[in-house]
Amino acid sequence: MPYATEKDLPPSVGAHLPLHAREIYRAAFNSAWEEYADRDERREEIAHRVAWGAVKRLYRKRGKDWVPL
Repeated sequence: MPYATEKDLPPSVGAHLPLHAREIYRAAFNSAWEEYADRDERREEIAHRVAWGAVKRLYRKRGKDWVPL
């Protein structure tokens, strides 16, 4: 299901990404959720993959932290 705020993101996302990256993740997830509405069985999985892909375009993991490129 779409996320209303960054605070609603799963702990695996919210606890590790900086605010800007969480905003990117949420926007990409929500957009993909709508775009892939016809794929009921895998809709959530696809939306999470799209969201991580969006984050990884602007951030990289360095050690334990996600940092801007």
